[in-house]
Amino acid sequence: MRMRNKPWAMDFLSSNDDIVDVESRYAGRMDEFFETKQPLHIEVGTGMGAFITELARRNPHINYAGIELDKNVMIRVLEKVRELELANVRLVLLDANAIKEYFSEGEVDRIYLNFSDPWPKKRHEKRRLTFRSFLRQYREIAKPGGELHFKTDNRGLFEYSLVSLNRFGMDFHEVILDLHAAEPEGNIRTEYEEKFSAKGNLIYRIKASF
Repeated sequence: MRMRNKPWAMDFLSSNDDIVDVESRYAGRMDEFFETKQPLHIEVGTGMGAFITELARRNPHINYAGIELDKNVMIRVLEKVRELELANVRLVLLDANAIKEYFSEGEVDRIYLNFSDPWPKKRHEKRRLTFRSFLRQYREIAKPGGELHFKTDNRGLFEYSLVSLNRFGMDFHEVILDLHAAEPEGNIRTEYEEKFSAKGNLIYRIKASF
């Protein structure tokens, strides 16, 4: 998600280091970043933060880490966390390619991938967040049986991800071709999900485990 560049963004994020880690200070010791030791769920790519903040509000017994590369986007997420006074959300300015360098082996209970960039051109396959190199990293940081929850409106990425996860040997628990046709009560819509659904796009969801 591209936003207008804010020259002051890094200084602002750094001044909120009780919530945001911009220098990997908590790499390998994420528990110390939270007030309470609890199961850890992460969202890779936070968007504007509607999903992770609502999830955290509903589940105070779980800690959530939002991974985002765009410092300008992270400002919006930080503002939501502050506004809602969520003690169980922390934000990490990080490239997803380095995710296993940040989180410890077996540290994460669940990983969310919501409306990731589909990178439709074949030459960009390695950038897709369900490419095998990313799946290897997720498996390394996930607990045994840890879950991956994936949503998209892009049919090409959905089909690619089904094949990629299957080849990786993951166990499928749910594959939904039209999430909003009979929307589960617990589904939390992201900003993109609202936007694409309003246009009539189908929303696909996969739940699988390592």
